[in-house]
Amino acid sequence: MTTFRGAWSAAGLAAGAAGLATSYFAAMALTIRESPVVAVAELVIRLTPGPVAEYLISLVGKLDKPLLLLGIFVFLGVVFAWSGRLARRTWWAPAVVYAALAAVGAVAVSTQRGAAAIDVLPVAVGFVTWLVTLSLLTEPLRAAEERGAEADRAAVDHLMPGEVMPEAGPVPDDAHTRRAFGIRVGLLVAAAGVLGVLGRVVGRGRRHVEEVRGLLRLPQVTRPATPDGVSAGVRGITRWMTPSDDFYRIHTAIVVPAIEPKDWTLRIHGMVEREITLTYDDLLDRQFTEAWVTLSCVSNEVGGNLIGNAWWSGVLLAPILEEAGILPGADAVLQTSDDGWTCGTPLAALTDSRNAMLALAMNGRPLPIDHGFPVRTLVPGLYGYVSATKWLREMEVSTFADITAYWTERGWGELGPVKMSSRVDVPRSGEDVPAGEVVFGGVAWAQHTGVSEVEFSVDGGAWRAADLALVPNEDTWVQWSGTADVPPGDHIVRVRAVDKNGTVQTDVEQGVLPDGATGLHARDFTAS
Repeated sequence: MTTFRGAWSAAGLAAGAAGLATSYFAAMALTIRESPVVAVAELVIRLTPGPVAEYLISLVGKLDKPLLLLGIFVFLGVVFAWSGRLARRTWWAPAVVYAALAAVGAVAVSTQRGAAAIDVLPVAVGFVTWLVTLSLLTEPLRAAEERGAEADRAAVDHLMPGEVMPEAGPVPDDAHTRRAFGIRVGLLVAAAGVLGVLGRVVGRGRRHVEEVRGLLRLPQVTRPATPDGVSAGVRGITRWMTPSDDFYRIHTAIVVPAIEPKDWTLRIHGMVEREITLTYDDLLDRQFTEAWVTLSCVSNEVGGNLIGNAWWSGVLLAPILEEAGILPGADAVLQTSDDGWTCGTPLAALTDSRNAMLALAMNGRPLPIDHGFPVRTLVPGLYGYVSATKWLREMEVSTFADITAYWTERGWGELGPVKMSSRVDVPRSGEDVPAGEVVFGGVAWAQHTGVSEVEFSVDGGAWRAADLALVPNEDTWVQWSGTADVPPGDHIVRVRAVDKNGTVQTDVEQGVLPDGATGLHARDFTAS
Protein backbone atom coordinates (compact mmCIF):
# COMPACT_ATOMS: atom_id res chain seq x y z
CA MET A 1 0.00 0.00 0.00
CA THR A 2 1.33 3.44 -0.97
CA THR A 3 1.66 5.99 1.86
CA PHE A 4 2.50 9.68 1.91
CA ARG A 5 3.50 10.21 5.54
CA GLY A 6 5.59 13.30 4.93
CA ALA A 7 3.01 14.69 2.55
CA TRP A 8 0.30 14.63 5.24
CA SER A 9 2.48 16.75 7.55
CA ALA A 10 3.29 19.10 4.69
CA ALA A 11 -0.42 19.45 3.96
CA GLY A 12 -1.05 20.42 7.58
CA LEU A 13 1.73 23.02 7.53
CA ALA A 14 0.54 24.53 4.25
CA ALA A 15 -3.07 24.70 5.45
CA GLY A 16 -1.94 26.28 8.71
CA ALA A 17 0.10 28.93 6.89
CA ALA A 18 -2.88 29.71 4.66
CA GLY A 19 -5.15 30.18 7.66
CA LEU A 20 -2.70 32.52 9.37
CA ALA A 21 -2.31 34.52 6.17
CA THR A 22 -6.03 34.96 5.59
CA SER A 23 -6.66 35.91 9.23
CA TYR A 24 -3.85 38.47 9.09
CA PHE A 25 -5.17 39.89 5.83
CA ALA A 26 -8.70 40.11 7.24
CA ALA A 27 -7.44 41.92 10.34
CA MET A 28 -5.54 44.44 8.25
CA ALA A 29 -8.44 44.93 5.83
CA LEU A 30 -10.77 45.65 8.74
CA THR A 31 -8.15 48.02 10.22
CA ILE A 32 -8.08 45.98 13.40
CA ARG A 33 -4.94 46.88 15.33
CA GLU A 34 -3.95 43.32 16.15
CA SER A 35 -3.94 40.13 14.13
CA PRO A 36 -4.99 37.03 16.11
CA VAL A 37 -1.38 35.87 16.53
CA VAL A 38 -0.35 39.24 17.95
CA ALA A 39 -3.40 39.23 20.24
CA VAL A 40 -2.37 35.82 21.58
CA ALA A 41 1.16 37.08 22.18
CA GLU A 42 -0.15 40.05 24.14
CA LEU A 43 -2.45 37.74 26.12
CA VAL A 44 0.60 35.68 27.07
CA ILE A 45 2.32 38.87 28.22
CA ARG A 46 -0.67 39.89 30.32
CA LEU A 47 -0.91 36.47 31.97
CA THR A 48 2.81 36.11 32.69
CA PRO A 49 3.56 36.71 36.40
CA GLY A 50 5.69 39.76 37.08
CA PRO A 51 8.77 37.94 38.47
CA VAL A 52 8.75 35.52 35.54
CA ALA A 53 8.46 38.38 33.04
CA GLU A 54 11.27 40.29 34.76
CA TYR A 55 13.52 37.21 34.71
CA LEU A 56 12.88 36.50 31.03
CA ILE A 57 13.51 40.14 30.07
CA SER A 58 16.78 40.07 32.01
CA LEU A 59 17.84 37.07 29.91
CA VAL A 60 16.91 38.29 26.42
CA GLY A 61 16.44 42.06 26.79
CA LYS A 62 14.76 43.72 23.82
CA LEU A 63 14.42 40.35 22.07
CA ASP A 64 11.62 39.32 24.43
CA LYS A 65 8.76 40.12 22.05
CA PRO A 66 10.39 38.79 18.83
CA LEU A 67 11.30 35.57 20.65
CA LEU A 68 7.77 35.26 22.01
CA LEU A 69 6.33 35.57 18.50
CA LEU A 70 8.91 33.11 17.17
CA GLY A 71 7.96 30.64 19.88
CA ILE A 72 4.28 30.96 19.00
CA PHE A 73 4.98 30.34 15.31
CA VAL A 74 7.16 27.32 16.08
CA PHE A 75 4.43 25.90 18.32
CA LEU A 76 1.82 26.48 15.63
CA GLY A 77 4.04 24.81 13.04
CA VAL A 78 4.28 21.67 15.16
CA VAL A 79 0.53 21.64 15.75
CA PHE A 80 -0.26 22.20 12.07
CA ALA A 81 2.03 19.34 11.00
CA TRP A 82 0.42 17.09 13.60
CA SER A 83 -3.04 18.09 12.38
CA GLY A 84 -2.09 17.02 8.87
CA ARG A 85 -1.12 13.58 10.13
CA LEU A 86 -4.35 13.35 12.11
CA ALA A 87 -6.30 14.01 8.90
CA ARG A 88 -4.94 10.72 7.50
CA ARG A 89 -6.98 8.82 10.07
CA THR A 90 -10.16 10.88 10.33
CA TRP A 91 -11.53 14.19 9.10
CA TRP A 92 -12.84 15.43 12.46
CA ALA A 93 -9.60 15.22 14.51
CA PRO A 94 -7.88 18.19 12.83
CA ALA A 95 -11.16 20.10 13.00
CA VAL A 96 -11.07 19.75 16.79
CA VAL A 97 -7.47 20.99 16.89
CA TYR A 98 -8.34 23.96 14.68
CA ALA A 99 -11.36 24.76 16.83
CA ALA A 100 -9.15 24.81 19.95
CA LEU A 101 -6.66 27.16 18.29
CA ALA A 102 -9.47 29.39 17.07
CA ALA A 103 -10.97 29.48 20.57
CA VAL A 104 -7.67 30.69 22.04
CA GLY A 105 -7.42 33.33 19.30
CA ALA A 106 -10.99 34.48 19.88
CA VAL A 107 -10.41 34.84 23.63
CA ALA A 108 -7.20 36.78 23.05
CA VAL A 109 -8.85 39.15 20.56
CA SER A 110 -12.05 39.68 22.50
CA THR A 111 -10.25 40.47 25.77
CA GLN A 112 -8.31 43.35 24.22
CA ARG A 113 -9.36 46.80 25.33
CA GLY A 114 -12.17 48.20 23.17
CA ALA A 115 -12.72 44.91 21.34
CA ALA A 116 -15.87 44.64 19.22
CA ALA A 117 -17.64 41.61 17.81
CA ILE A 118 -16.14 42.22 14.39
CA ASP A 119 -12.64 41.80 15.83
CA VAL A 120 -13.25 38.04 16.04
CA LEU A 121 -14.00 37.82 12.31
CA PRO A 122 -10.34 37.29 11.29
CA VAL A 123 -10.22 34.30 13.66
CA ALA A 124 -13.29 32.82 11.94
CA VAL A 125 -11.74 33.46 8.52
CA GLY A 126 -8.58 31.63 9.54
CA PHE A 127 -10.55 28.70 10.97
CA VAL A 128 -12.57 28.22 7.79
CA THR A 129 -9.39 28.51 5.71
CA TRP A 130 -7.73 25.76 7.75
CA LEU A 131 -10.63 23.37 7.20
CA VAL A 132 -11.08 24.05 3.48
CA THR A 133 -7.42 24.04 2.49
CA LEU A 134 -6.58 20.92 4.50
CA SER A 135 -9.46 19.12 2.80
CA LEU A 136 -8.31 20.25 -0.64
CA LEU A 137 -4.72 19.19 0.00
CA THR A 138 -5.43 15.82 1.58
CA GLU A 139 -8.18 14.66 -0.81
CA PRO A 140 -5.72 13.38 -3.49
CA LEU A 141 -3.55 11.76 -0.82
CA ARG A 142 -6.49 9.93 0.67
CA ALA A 143 -7.69 8.83 -2.77
CA ALA A 144 -4.23 7.53 -3.72
CA GLU A 145 -3.87 5.57 -0.50
CA GLU A 146 -7.32 4.06 -0.98
CA ARG A 147 -6.34 2.96 -4.48
CA GLY A 148 -3.19 1.43 -3.07
CA ALA A 149 -5.22 -0.45 -0.46
CA GLU A 150 -7.57 -1.76 -3.15
CA ALA A 151 -4.59 -2.96 -5.19
CA ASP A 152 -3.24 -4.81 -2.17
CA ARG A 153 -6.61 -6.46 -1.54
CA ALA A 154 -6.83 -7.54 -5.19
CA ALA A 155 -3.35 -9.05 -4.99
CA VAL A 156 -4.34 -11.06 -1.90
CA ASP A 157 -7.41 -12.41 -3.71
CA HIS A 158 -5.20 -13.76 -6.52
CA LEU A 159 -2.67 -15.53 -4.27
CA MET A 160 -2.38 -19.28 -4.64
CA PRO A 161 -2.54 -21.42 -1.47
CA GLY A 162 0.83 -21.12 0.37
CA GLU A 163 2.03 -18.26 -1.82
CA VAL A 164 3.57 -15.25 -0.01
CA MET A 165 2.30 -11.83 -0.99
CA PRO A 166 5.09 -9.81 -2.65
CA GLU A 167 6.17 -6.44 -1.26
CA ALA A 168 3.77 -3.73 -2.37
CA GLY A 169 5.03 -1.37 -5.02
CA PRO A 170 3.76 2.03 -6.04
CA VAL A 171 0.38 2.25 -7.67
CA PRO A 172 0.45 3.35 -11.32
CA ASP A 173 -0.45 6.97 -10.65
CA ASP A 174 1.80 7.41 -7.55
CA ALA A 175 4.16 9.86 -9.28
CA HIS A 176 1.23 11.78 -10.70
CA THR A 177 -0.33 12.12 -7.24
CA ARG A 178 2.87 13.43 -5.70
CA ARG A 179 3.33 15.90 -8.52
CA ALA A 180 -0.25 17.17 -8.24
CA PHE A 181 0.09 17.44 -4.47
CA GLY A 182 3.33 19.39 -4.77
CA ILE A 183 1.72 21.82 -7.17
CA ARG A 184 -1.23 22.39 -4.81
CA VAL A 185 1.05 22.98 -1.83
CA GLY A 186 3.25 25.33 -3.83
CA LEU A 187 0.29 27.35 -5.06
CA LEU A 188 -1.19 27.52 -1.57
CA VAL A 189 2.05 28.65 0.05
CA ALA A 190 2.54 31.25 -2.69
CA ALA A 191 -1.02 32.50 -2.18
CA ALA A 192 -0.41 32.74 1.58
CA GLY A 193 2.73 34.77 0.93
CA VAL A 194 0.86 37.11 -1.41
CA LEU A 195 -1.89 37.57 1.17
CA GLY A 196 0.71 38.38 3.81
CA VAL A 197 2.25 41.04 1.59
CA LEU A 198 -1.17 42.43 0.73
CA GLY A 199 -1.97 42.53 4.43
CA ARG A 200 1.10 44.67 4.98
CA VAL A 201 -0.03 46.97 2.16
CA VAL A 202 -3.61 47.14 3.38
CA GLY A 203 -2.43 47.68 6.96
CA ARG A 204 -0.55 50.82 6.14
CA GLY A 205 -2.35 52.69 8.90
CA ARG A 206 0.82 53.19 10.89
CA ARG A 207 2.61 54.60 7.88
CA HIS A 208 -0.23 57.01 7.32
CA VAL A 209 -0.11 58.09 10.95
CA GLU A 210 3.64 58.60 10.58
CA GLU A 211 2.95 60.84 7.59
CA VAL A 212 0.38 62.81 9.59
CA ARG A 213 2.83 63.12 12.47
CA GLY A 214 5.55 64.34 10.10
CA LEU A 215 3.31 67.10 8.76
CA LEU A 216 1.96 68.10 12.18
CA ARG A 217 2.98 71.54 13.40
CA LEU A 218 2.70 72.48 17.08
CA PRO A 219 3.18 76.25 17.34
CA GLN A 220 3.52 76.23 21.13
CA VAL A 221 6.36 73.71 21.08
CA THR A 222 9.92 75.06 21.06
CA ARG A 223 13.03 73.25 19.93
CA PRO A 224 15.29 72.00 22.73
CA ALA A 225 18.25 74.18 23.56
CA THR A 226 20.80 72.66 25.92
CA PRO A 227 20.96 74.91 29.00
CA ASP A 228 24.28 76.54 29.80
CA GLY A 229 26.46 74.64 32.21
CA VAL A 230 24.60 71.31 32.20
CA SER A 231 27.48 69.47 30.52
CA ALA A 232 30.39 68.28 32.61
CA GLY A 233 32.61 68.48 29.56
CA VAL A 234 34.08 65.00 30.04
CA ARG A 235 34.28 62.78 26.99
CA GLY A 236 32.31 59.58 27.36
CA ILE A 237 29.70 60.83 29.84
CA THR A 238 26.09 60.26 28.83
CA ARG A 239 24.78 63.19 26.83
CA TRP A 240 22.50 65.70 28.53
CA MET A 241 19.65 65.16 26.06
CA THR A 242 18.71 61.64 25.03
CA PRO A 243 17.73 61.57 21.33
CA SER A 244 14.18 60.30 20.84
CA ASP A 245 15.37 57.33 18.78
CA ASP A 246 17.75 56.29 21.57
CA PHE A 247 15.31 56.81 24.43
CA TYR A 248 14.44 53.53 26.14
CA ARG A 249 11.12 51.92 25.22
CA ILE A 250 9.23 49.63 27.58
CA HIS A 251 5.64 48.59 26.87
CA THR A 252 3.54 45.44 26.62
CA ALA A 253 2.14 46.02 23.12
CA ILE A 254 3.33 43.69 20.33
CA VAL A 255 1.92 46.11 17.75
CA VAL A 256 1.82 49.65 19.09
CA PRO A 257 -1.35 51.68 18.51
CA ALA A 258 -1.29 54.05 15.54
CA ILE A 259 -3.78 56.85 16.25
CA GLU A 260 -4.43 59.95 14.21
CA PRO A 261 -4.79 63.14 16.26
CA LYS A 262 -8.29 63.72 14.84
CA ASP A 263 -9.38 60.33 16.22
CA TRP A 264 -7.87 60.77 19.68
CA THR A 265 -9.99 61.55 22.74
CA LEU A 266 -9.36 61.42 26.47
CA ARG A 267 -12.17 60.61 28.87
CA ILE A 268 -11.78 61.78 32.49
CA HIS A 269 -14.40 60.25 34.76
CA GLY A 270 -14.94 58.45 38.07
CA MET A 271 -14.90 60.40 41.34
CA VAL A 272 -15.40 63.78 39.68
CA GLU A 273 -18.16 66.36 39.72
CA ARG A 274 -18.32 66.41 35.94
CA GLU A 275 -16.99 64.03 33.32
CA ILE A 276 -14.67 65.58 30.72
CA THR A 277 -13.84 64.38 27.23
CA LEU A 278 -10.92 66.12 25.56
CA THR A 279 -9.87 66.09 21.92
CA TYR A 280 -6.44 66.77 20.49
CA ASP A 281 -7.59 70.22 19.34
CA ASP A 282 -8.82 70.93 22.88
CA LEU A 283 -5.28 70.41 24.14
CA LEU A 284 -3.80 72.60 21.40
CA ASP A 285 -6.07 75.43 22.56
CA ARG A 286 -4.68 75.27 26.10
CA GLN A 287 -1.57 76.81 27.61
CA PHE A 288 1.49 74.64 27.05
CA THR A 289 4.23 73.87 29.54
CA GLU A 290 7.73 72.68 28.66
CA ALA A 291 10.48 71.19 30.80
CA TRP A 292 13.52 68.99 30.87
CA VAL A 293 12.48 65.79 32.65
CA THR A 294 14.34 62.54 33.22
CA LEU A 295 12.30 59.35 32.96
CA SER A 296 13.45 56.03 34.36
CA CYS A 297 12.00 52.54 34.36
CA VAL A 298 11.48 50.57 37.56
CA SER A 299 13.24 47.67 35.79
CA ASN A 300 16.45 49.69 35.56
CA GLU A 301 19.22 47.86 37.37
CA VAL A 302 21.82 49.85 39.29
CA GLY A 303 23.99 51.42 36.58
CA GLY A 304 21.50 50.43 33.87
CA ASN A 305 20.43 52.29 30.74
CA LEU A 306 16.65 52.26 31.11
CA ILE A 307 16.69 55.98 31.75
CA GLY A 308 16.72 59.08 29.56
CA ASN A 309 16.43 62.85 29.67
CA ALA A 310 14.30 64.79 27.18
CA TRP A 311 12.61 68.12 26.49
CA TRP A 312 8.89 67.51 26.97
CA SER A 313 6.04 69.77 25.86
CA GLY A 314 2.39 69.47 26.80
CA VAL A 315 -0.51 70.58 28.95
CA LEU A 316 -0.49 70.52 32.74
CA LEU A 317 -2.84 67.94 34.25
CA ALA A 318 -3.61 69.74 37.51
CA PRO A 319 -5.88 72.44 35.96
CA ILE A 320 -7.72 69.82 33.91
CA LEU A 321 -8.43 67.68 36.97
CA GLU A 322 -9.48 70.81 38.83
CA GLU A 323 -12.02 71.52 36.09
CA ALA A 324 -13.42 68.02 36.49
CA GLY A 325 -13.83 68.64 40.22
CA ILE A 326 -12.21 65.92 42.34
CA LEU A 327 -14.58 64.42 44.89
CA PRO A 328 -13.47 63.94 48.52
CA GLY A 329 -11.79 60.61 49.26
CA ALA A 330 -10.13 60.15 45.88
CA ASP A 331 -6.42 59.32 46.06
CA ALA A 332 -5.62 57.63 42.75
CA VAL A 333 -6.13 57.90 39.01
CA LEU A 334 -6.39 54.76 36.91
CA GLN A 335 -4.88 55.52 33.52
CA THR A 336 -5.73 53.35 30.52
CA SER A 337 -3.85 53.13 27.25
CA ASP A 338 -5.36 52.48 23.83
CA ASP A 339 -3.90 48.96 23.97
CA GLY A 340 -5.57 48.27 27.32
CA TRP A 341 -2.51 48.72 29.55
CA THR A 342 -3.30 50.36 32.89
CA CYS A 343 -1.46 52.06 35.72
CA GLY A 344 -2.55 53.54 39.02
CA THR A 345 -1.08 56.99 39.72
CA PRO A 346 -1.18 58.82 43.07
CA LEU A 347 -3.61 61.71 42.65
CA ALA A 348 -1.32 63.99 44.65
CA ALA A 349 1.45 63.58 42.08
CA LEU A 350 -0.90 64.80 39.34
CA THR A 351 -2.11 67.86 41.21
CA ASP A 352 0.92 69.19 43.10
CA SER A 353 3.54 71.66 41.85
CA ARG A 354 5.50 69.22 39.68
CA ASN A 355 5.06 69.38 35.89
CA ALA A 356 2.71 66.38 35.56
CA MET A 357 1.45 66.80 32.02
CA LEU A 358 -0.31 65.41 29.03
CA ALA A 359 2.74 65.38 26.77
CA LEU A 360 2.31 66.01 23.04
CA ALA A 361 5.93 66.55 22.04
CA MET A 362 9.36 65.15 22.82
CA ASN A 363 12.58 66.97 22.04
CA GLY A 364 10.74 69.64 20.07
CA ARG A 365 8.79 67.26 17.77
CA PRO A 366 5.41 65.52 18.06
CA LEU A 367 5.77 62.35 20.10
CA PRO A 368 7.12 59.36 18.16
CA ILE A 369 4.49 56.66 17.75
CA ASP A 370 6.54 54.26 19.89
CA HIS A 371 6.61 56.86 22.67
CA GLY A 372 2.87 57.41 22.81
CA PHE A 373 1.76 59.59 19.88
CA PRO A 374 -0.48 61.50 19.91
CA VAL A 375 -0.68 61.95 23.73
CA ARG A 376 0.95 60.35 26.76
CA THR A 377 1.27 61.20 30.43
CA LEU A 378 4.46 62.36 32.09
CA VAL A 379 4.82 62.59 35.87
CA PRO A 380 8.26 63.66 37.19
CA GLY A 381 9.49 61.70 40.18
CA LEU A 382 7.52 58.50 39.52
CA TYR A 383 8.60 55.37 37.71
CA GLY A 384 6.86 54.86 34.40
CA TYR A 385 4.91 51.79 35.50
CA VAL A 386 2.72 53.96 37.75
CA SER A 387 2.61 57.13 35.67
CA ALA A 388 3.85 57.17 32.08
CA THR A 389 0.91 55.93 30.04
CA LYS A 390 1.49 55.96 26.29
CA TRP A 391 -1.42 56.29 23.85
CA LEU A 392 -3.54 57.57 26.73
CA ARG A 393 -7.31 57.15 26.40
CA GLU A 394 -8.91 57.21 29.86
CA MET A 395 -8.29 58.59 33.33
CA GLU A 396 -10.58 57.35 36.07
CA VAL A 397 -10.35 59.23 39.36
CA SER A 398 -10.70 56.64 42.11
CA THR A 399 -8.98 55.16 45.16
CA PHE A 400 -6.15 52.66 45.39
CA ALA A 401 -8.53 50.43 47.34
CA ASP A 402 -10.87 50.21 44.35
CA ILE A 403 -8.48 49.81 41.40
CA THR A 404 -6.02 47.28 40.07
CA ALA A 405 -3.39 48.04 37.45
CA TYR A 406 -1.23 45.98 35.12
CA TRP A 407 2.04 45.87 37.05
CA THR A 408 0.82 46.37 40.60
CA GLU A 409 -1.38 43.29 40.36
CA ARG A 410 1.78 41.42 39.36
CA GLY A 411 3.54 42.21 42.60
CA TRP A 412 5.08 45.64 42.00
CA GLY A 413 4.80 48.52 44.48
CA GLU A 414 1.77 50.78 44.46
CA LEU A 415 3.27 54.28 44.58
CA GLY A 416 6.49 53.95 42.56
CA PRO A 417 8.61 56.98 43.58
CA VAL A 418 11.92 57.10 41.72
CA LYS A 419 14.82 56.11 43.95
CA MET A 420 17.97 58.20 44.10
CA SER A 421 20.73 56.60 42.06
CA SER A 422 24.00 57.32 40.26
CA ARG A 423 26.12 55.77 37.57
CA VAL A 424 29.75 55.67 36.46
CA ASP A 425 30.12 56.24 32.71
CA VAL A 426 33.87 56.95 32.61
CA PRO A 427 36.04 54.89 32.60
CA ARG A 428 34.13 52.15 30.82
CA SER A 429 34.06 48.74 32.45
CA GLY A 430 37.28 46.89 31.65
CA GLU A 431 38.91 49.94 30.04
CA ASP A 432 42.67 50.37 30.15
CA VAL A 433 43.63 53.96 31.05
CA PRO A 434 47.02 55.64 31.65
CA ALA A 435 48.15 55.50 35.26
CA GLY A 436 48.31 58.76 37.14
CA GLU A 437 45.54 61.33 37.16
CA VAL A 438 42.40 59.53 35.94
CA VAL A 439 39.19 61.31 35.02
CA PHE A 440 35.92 59.86 36.30
CA GLY A 441 32.38 60.89 35.43
CA GLY A 442 28.78 59.88 35.00
CA VAL A 443 25.24 60.89 35.88
CA ALA A 444 23.14 60.95 39.05
CA TRP A 445 19.49 61.64 39.76
CA ALA A 446 17.09 62.19 42.64
CA GLN A 447 13.96 63.26 40.80
CA HIS A 448 11.62 65.78 42.39
CA THR A 449 14.15 66.24 45.20
CA GLY A 450 17.37 67.09 43.43
CA VAL A 451 21.00 66.06 43.82
CA SER A 452 23.18 68.20 46.08
CA GLU A 453 26.39 66.15 46.02
CA VAL A 454 28.03 63.24 44.21
CA GLU A 455 30.96 61.34 45.67
CA PHE A 456 33.21 58.65 44.22
CA SER A 457 35.64 56.20 45.77
CA VAL A 458 38.53 54.30 44.18
CA ASP A 459 39.33 50.83 45.56
CA GLY A 460 37.29 51.41 48.72
CA GLY A 461 39.23 54.51 49.71
CA ALA A 462 37.88 57.79 51.03
CA TRP A 463 34.90 59.32 49.31
CA ARG A 464 35.89 62.25 47.10
CA ALA A 465 33.55 65.10 46.20
CA ALA A 466 32.79 65.31 42.47
CA ASP A 467 32.11 68.43 40.47
CA LEU A 468 28.48 68.80 39.41
CA ALA A 469 27.26 70.39 36.21
CA LEU A 470 24.31 72.78 36.45
CA VAL A 471 20.71 71.62 36.05
CA PRO A 472 17.58 73.62 35.14
CA ASN A 473 15.35 71.85 37.69
CA GLU A 474 15.20 69.03 40.21
CA ASP A 475 13.53 66.58 37.84
CA THR A 476 16.56 65.92 35.63
CA TRP A 477 19.74 63.96 35.99
CA VAL A 478 22.99 65.80 36.66
CA GLN A 479 26.39 65.07 35.14
CA TRP A 480 29.28 64.67 37.57
CA SER A 481 33.06 64.45 37.12
CA GLY A 482 36.22 64.23 39.18
CA THR A 483 39.86 63.16 39.10
CA ALA A 484 42.04 60.95 41.27
CA ASP A 485 45.66 59.80 41.18
CA VAL A 486 45.63 56.09 40.38
CA PRO A 487 48.71 53.77 40.40
CA PRO A 488 49.20 50.99 37.83
CA GLY A 489 47.05 47.92 38.31
CA ASP A 490 43.42 46.82 38.40
CA HIS A 491 40.97 49.11 40.17
CA ILE A 492 37.31 49.63 41.02
CA VAL A 493 35.52 52.97 41.26
CA ARG A 494 32.18 53.42 43.03
CA VAL A 495 29.79 56.36 43.11
CA ARG A 496 27.02 57.60 45.38
CA ALA A 497 24.72 60.61 45.42
CA VAL A 498 23.33 62.82 48.17
CA ASP A 499 19.98 64.53 47.69
CA LYS A 500 18.98 68.03 48.75
CA ASN A 501 17.46 66.67 51.96
CA GLY A 502 20.87 65.34 52.98
CA THR A 503 19.96 61.70 52.38
CA VAL A 504 22.91 59.59 51.21
CA GLN A 505 22.28 56.99 48.51
CA THR A 506 22.02 53.59 50.16
CA ASP A 507 24.59 50.88 49.57
CA VAL A 508 22.06 48.16 50.40
CA GLU A 509 21.68 46.00 47.31
CA GLN A 510 18.12 45.26 46.22
CA GLY A 511 16.74 44.00 42.93
CA VAL A 512 14.21 45.85 40.83
CA LEU A 513 11.24 44.07 42.42
CA PRO A 514 9.03 45.35 43.96
CA ASP A 515 9.75 49.07 43.62
CA GLY A 516 13.17 49.69 42.06
CA ALA A 517 16.78 48.63 42.51
CA THR A 518 19.17 50.05 45.10
CA GLY A 519 22.90 49.80 45.70
CA LEU A 520 26.03 51.57 44.50
CA HIS A 521 27.25 51.32 40.93
CA ALA A 522 30.84 50.24 40.39
CA ARG A 523 33.15 50.00 37.37
CA ASP A 524 36.34 47.99 37.07
CA PHE A 525 39.24 49.37 35.05
CA THR A 526 42.97 48.95 34.60
CA ALA A 527 45.63 51.64 34.87
CA SER A 528 48.92 51.05 33.07
